[in-house]
Amino acid sequence: MPSIAPAFIPAPATLTGEWVRLEPLSLERHLDPLAAIALDPDLWRWTLNVVETKEDLRRYLEEALREQAEGRSVPFATIHAASGRAAGCTRFGNIETRHRRVEIGWTWVGREFQRTRVNTEAKLLMLRHAFETWGCQRVELKTNVLNERSRNAMLRIGAKEEGVLRKHALSDRGVPRDTVYFSIIEDEWPSVKARLTAMLAEHRGQKEGA
Repeated sequence: MPSIAPAFIPAPATLTGEWVRLEPLSLERHLDPLAAIALDPDLWRWTLNVVETKEDLRRYLEEALREQAEGRSVPFATIHAASGRAAGCTRFGNIETRHRRVEIGWTWVGREFQRTRVNTEAKLLMLRHAFETWGCQRVELKTNVLNERSRNAMLRIGAKEEGVLRKHALSDRGVPRDTVYFSIIEDEWPSVKARLTAMLAEHRGQKEGA
């Protein structure tokens, strides 16, 4: 009978790159810095959550930390390495340890840090942790079916579109959302890793050229 690998145990960890550092989320350390960039309505246009005030953000972060205590999520504050400033937030969620499956999502990046290396390197760090440290066999990503920018970003890194779940979820305002799912499996990770690494190198070259 074939041996079965033990389920991984999700735990907070600091993931450090050249441009970003993903720190385990802390309400005490990160609420105020994140509030300085999180109240931009455009960040929440396609999400299920409504975050309009600092108290909304507090509840959003408290929910992430509750899920972490239950073993269902591992949330991070995204920190811009050069300045030490909070750049956004992201999360491992819907963790299924027995099936070695996680989702990367709940990701938002402040306007100043959009279209930079921040989100690209954060995805590289998280995917590397999922596949190479936790030994996941599958990483899921999803977004609102209407969010073309997010869908294109997932395809660009090499994730495979799997389909649309109609009326999959209700937003905080009670609005139904169709959700499109993407995934990366362990067999595809080497090529996705190479693609993300090349994207970061290209960005570096453009910056140096400028």
